[in-house]
Amino acid sequence: MPDEQELTPEEINKRDGLDFQIVIQNVVASVNLFTTINLTDVFQHLIDEDDLEVSYDPEKFPGLIMKLTQRRISTLVFSSGKLVITGAKSTNMVHEALNEIISILKETGTEINEEAEVTIQNIVASGNFNNRTINLELAAMWLDNSMYEPEQFPGLIYRLAEPKTVLLLFQSGNFVCTGAKTEQQVHLAVRKTYDSLEDIEAFDL
Repeated sequence: MPDEQELTPEEINKRDGLDFQIVIQNVVASVNLFTTINLTDVFQHLIDEDDLEVSYDPEKFPGLIMKLTQRRISTLVFSSGKLVITGAKSTNMVHEALNEIISILKETGTEINEEAEVTIQNIVASGNFNNRTINLELAAMWLDNSMYEPEQFPGLIYRLAEPKTVLLLFQSGNFVCTGAKTEQQVHLAVRKTYDSLEDIEAFDL
């Protein structure tokens, strides 16, 4: 049996019988290709590609927008060699999409000789606290760094310092986690929040 220190936060949750039904909704990443890109040339090469949607209007926005239609991932491409990738459902999908984007850019004549630098900026995930409803008024009273104004928004906003994330908590037991840099940070933040709600007896069921 593995030592607890060897288990990931996700594995610890499963071991403890906690199925939070976490689904990654979006991973946003920034990329540096360490090169310059002629966006006009790229746009002209790709405008008729069937598996891509591209748009480029430098008077309105300085970047080229490239959508990988099969992957449902969008990329902002800038002449500086910087990219922003959004729409991925995992960090692995970010890297798979990036490999495809690099191949596409090379086919348009862009020289890319250095290894890309990838930084995960934000992971958005959703899930449920084991179908347990939450007393949001009680949670707002006892949870530090929380905000609950139901007349403006039906969920409670809870900010964690470590890992640095924000959870939106709803009376139904559903939640949205944002701000994580890895999938494991999502699982850790959700478990910490669950334990905090247990400690203050904020679950109705």
